[in-house]
Amino acid sequence: MSRTKGSSLVKLMNKLRKKIDEGKDLNYAVPDLWNCFGYPEEQILTTKEGLLYVNPYHFYYSCIQDYIMKNYDKKLNYAQSLSLLTDNFKVKYGYLGGDWIKESTIYSMHIRTSTSWDHDDSGKLEEEDKFGLKDTGTFVKSIALLPLLKKMGITAIYLLPISTYSTKFKKGELGSPYSVKNYFKLDSNLKDPMTDDDLTVEEEFRAFVEAAHILGIRVMIDLIPRTASRDSDLILEHPDWFYWIKKDDLQYYKPPTVEGLPPAEKPTFENIHLIYRSPEVWEHIRRFCPSPDVYAPEKWKSIKERCKKDPSLDFFDLIEEEIGLTTAPAFADCINDPQPPWTDVTYVKLYLDDPVASQKYTAGKGLAPYILFDTIKNNMFKGQRRNEELWNTLADIIPYYQEQFGIDGARLDMGHALPSELVEMILDRPRKLDRDFAFIAEELQTEAGEEARKNSYNMIIGFGWWLQPRISKFKTHEFMYEAVNYKAPVFACAETADTPRLAARDGGKVLSKFLTIMNHFVPNAVPFINSGLEIYETQPMNTGLDCKPDERLRLPKDDPYYDKLAFFDKYQLHWTNPDRWDLPDTLEIVSNIRRQYLKTIANPENFVPVHFESPKVPAIGLAWMIDGRRWKTHDNVLLVVGNTDLDNEREYVLYLENIRRQSGNASRKAWLMYSPYEWNHDIYDFDDHWNLHLKFKPGEVKILLI
Repeated sequence: MSRTKGSSLVKLMNKLRKKIDEGKDLNYAVPDLWNCFGYPEEQILTTKEGLLYVNPYHFYYSCIQDYIMKNYDKKLNYAQSLSLLTDNFKVKYGYLGGDWIKESTIYSMHIRTSTSWDHDDSGKLEEEDKFGLKDTGTFVKSIALLPLLKKMGITAIYLLPISTYSTKFKKGELGSPYSVKNYFKLDSNLKDPMTDDDLTVEEEFRAFVEAAHILGIRVMIDLIPRTASRDSDLILEHPDWFYWIKKDDLQYYKPPTVEGLPPAEKPTFENIHLIYRSPEVWEHIRRFCPSPDVYAPEKWKSIKERCKKDPSLDFFDLIEEEIGLTTAPAFADCINDPQPPWTDVTYVKLYLDDPVASQKYTAGKGLAPYILFDTIKNNMFKGQRRNEELWNTLADIIPYYQEQFGIDGARLDMGHALPSELVEMILDRPRKLDRDFAFIAEELQTEAGEEARKNSYNMIIGFGWWLQPRISKFKTHEFMYEAVNYKAPVFACAETADTPRLAARDGGKVLSKFLTIMNHFVPNAVPFINSGLEIYETQPMNTGLDCKPDERLRLPKDDPYYDKLAFFDKYQLHWTNPDRWDLPDTLEIVSNIRRQYLKTIANPENFVPVHFESPKVPAIGLAWMIDGRRWKTHDNVLLVVGNTDLDNEREYVLYLENIRRQSGNASRKAWLMYSPYEWNHDIYDFDDHWNLHLKFKPGEVKILLI
């Protein structure tokens, strides 16, 4: 085990301590929500509208020293997964390694955005503000969010991509983190200047992971194995792993249209003949060229030699300028999809030959490797010659992050488009290092859950993000009552980084609060909070799913982040929102109740739906037989009930015959454990049929023990 001197977190803490004197005259602004660790009032220079003005070095030092290190054991190495750290993995029936995620509450964090703040009140986010510090998010600043996440009951953090990304064909001011330039390098922009050159960005990320682990919070990353930035670092050594077209043809490049098929049609073995019958498809295919090492070998050799001698040279610019080739942009695998090409990324070439099913159309034509609906969808359309070296490279990414930083799990982006054999490699290698490593599949349809579990994923994203916001159409009811029957756990959420913000939907803050509470008790589902949800953020991070044409215009025009998207632009969450403490304070209570009854909630066999007078009553009732108390006459039923009428007060009759029959409960007294409008108290409002009568404010949730 590593000693204290080997801890990156301790090294960071000591560095900050040494620099405290340098910050004593700095009026450095931080949102007051970042202070959930009891920063001493005497250290706060002044306050203003949700902000604290502090010495930055002392503030972040205090967070580590006074809050996190209280739980620190110097004998332990926190730069390893929590499962390895606690050594509590046991093989048991029905448990897939990583199934700890079923009992988790997950927070999705975009480091660059989640801790962005205009610390010097200049009116803009700067890479170097007047204090010489960074306004955009860093791993160091993100450590200060951990006490807030702990308060909200978060047990796992899912990080959006943290690898080096490309800015060459960037969208927006900064570019997308999904345009990965180097899988094995961290984004240097996430390094904090507070540590000077004494800590690397790798050490700062390791310190973040250690801090999370000390608090009992797991850390997961996002893996993007199907695509890469168009100027990926891999090109210099492996140009043949990519698809190429002439730079001059880029202006004409787009997904080809296939007549006879509807919009957004998936490629299948039944329609492949229609694809290759299309004139536009053949015009598209013939735009592709051999890789630059084959197309112009002497020029390629010269470029490669010069770049090795002088790493400051941009090899991709040289390829475009001297050879006239460029990588082909990626596009969706759906046929006749209205989306334009994804100009910042390309696909990596997983097979060295065309798909077997397509070879009868392409054989003998002397074609260069090409991107098409079938070659994208390699889960179905496989070649015969694997690109073994590339497969091994992709399968080694997660083990690198395990060994270097001690991560606990990962989400696999576009895993549904990968060959099953490659998915098996990607999932198998991490579990040789940590049998309890968790994986999330990027599957949006719940029907895909059964196959995902067979392929050793622990859970899928699911479709809740679409169903839940449609509360007036009873889609919320559908999700919360049906999730128990899904073949794999799903996210219990109504908002992700790709969707509209929940607070911007019809129902606004009332809907946000209602769903955030209820989602902590949905059977067979994992509560998921997208960074910003807890402060009722309305501006989306991206507009990829279920968004309206004007979705990115949610903020007032005079807001400095009007029309900005965090995926591509400098963006600061509205941490000083007047209602900023509402959800964190609520979740502190609700998550404690969830934690108290976690074993009960995590077992779907304990769940019994509660019914009302008719299926069209605007209420949802979730009941649980408490573990270890079945057949007791009282205190053995947990009841969570919500009024889905967001505009009106309501009174409902809860029909409890089913839960009473299955649990043995015979009590005519209920204890109100939570309501946003009432203190805890006994309730005796049962009728002659032992059913419970309750009154609700609009969107109110009540949690009771019977």
